[in-house]
Amino acid sequence: MKQLNVDVAVIGTGTAGMTAYRAARAQGARTVVIESGQYGTTCARVGCMPSKLLIAAAEAAHVMASSSPFGVHAGDVRVDGRAVMERVKRERDRFVGFVLEGVESIPTADRLQGHARFTSPCTLQVDDHTEIQAKRIVIATGSTPLRLPQLENVGPGIVTSDDVFYWDELPRSVAVIGTGVIGLELGQALSRLGVRVRFHARGGSIANITDPEVLRCAARVLGEELDIAFQTQVIRAEQDGDEVVLHTRDALGKDNSERFQFVLMAAGRTPNVHDLGLEHSGLERGPDGIPLFDTRTMQCGTSNVFIAGDANNERALLHDAADHGKIAGDNAGRFPDVRPGLRRTPIAVAFTEPNIATLGKNWRTLCAGGQRKFAVGSVSFANQGRSRVMLQNKGMLRVYAEYGTRLFLGAEMIAPRAEHLAHLLAWACQMRLTVEQMLDMPFYHPVIEEGVRTALRDLAANLSKGESETVVEDTEPGT
Repeated sequence: MKQLNVDVAVIGTGTAGMTAYRAARAQGARTVVIESGQYGTTCARVGCMPSKLLIAAAEAAHVMASSSPFGVHAGDVRVDGRAVMERVKRERDRFVGFVLEGVESIPTADRLQGHARFTSPCTLQVDDHTEIQAKRIVIATGSTPLRLPQLENVGPGIVTSDDVFYWDELPRSVAVIGTGVIGLELGQALSRLGVRVRFHARGGSIANITDPEVLRCAARVLGEELDIAFQTQVIRAEQDGDEVVLHTRDALGKDNSERFQFVLMAAGRTPNVHDLGLEHSGLERGPDGIPLFDTRTMQCGTSNVFIAGDANNERALLHDAADHGKIAGDNAGRFPDVRPGLRRTPIAVAFTEPNIATLGKNWRTLCAGGQRKFAVGSVSFANQGRSRVMLQNKGMLRVYAEYGTRLFLGAEMIAPRAEHLAHLLAWACQMRLTVEQMLDMPFYHPVIEEGVRTALRDLAANLSKGESETVVEDTEPGT
């Protein structure tokens, strides 16, 4: 067996792993990366990029199909499912190619292919060919789609989000299990491309929303377009030819059966930490099996091990994985000089229509610990000027600020172009602006951002009054 002695070993070549490798190398550490599967990030292969390609096709179809209210009649819309998927895969492969170029730029001696397992706190064995003595180790093993036990070993009709982007043709029908970000994005896109889609949600949650008012609004707005069965339990399924018979139970205890070409498990992702030999690492682990770590340094306890990206399950998003990797790589490279790294304001976006976004501290976080110490400002987009012009006047925004300091704390929303609103507000949050400082900023007319100003005005008034529950509609087209 080959023997290697290195300063830093990074397990995984996704976003976090590649960033950690570069950061550790920049500290002058002799560093290797180990990959057990295909090179290429989750984002590029089966995540952010291919899903947005599918969503873009769905948006094009939806615009054509819904143009009549503008007086524009496009005629019958024909979706060529094979052509849709050909473009998704072609452009996906292009994005993956960019990632592979980055991997291939790593010296061959620094790259190992195989599955790494701990055999001691400082030793990794890669398959049966290499033993690595590493002074520091970064776990950046990513995640995989969560699989439901009751849907295991059914047949080819049970798929995960990873499988969708290898389809050659759009399916006839899909049952989507879950109303998280992945399920909603893919399900709405498929529905708009002509696929019969039904969502099954175990509870009543939607994407990242924790604010009850925004959640109610989202359920109503999405329910106008999508077939969503909340409070529904998946019992079992059987493969019957080229279809799956899905058995579910609703909130009233009634059993139902329905046929779909595919059942898409989109109930979340699970960190890839359970086959790493962590029992030999000496690390303290939580009930979920994930090593306990410091979110400021990515260090597991006081050990020589760091954990980054989806593997630590803190924020399973690409930009956070890159930040995790930078912090973990820096600290592994200069260990034992471990320092807190830059943690940016949390921001998460679901590219549904309307977009769903959260940033800063969400409702649940702010309500933790008892008495609420924050005010709320709200705006409905039902009559917001620019939104109504575009016939996208659906949704609401809720913004939060601290009593006394009047510091802006965060927001939750389902809103048109929320991906852009969320960035503006996240920047304000990270800069620790007060509500008054935000209102001093310029607002152009007519733009959707004027709805942000309306919500902030409501927030400022509620801070002064000590109130927080008024919902305001933006009906000021000239302001």
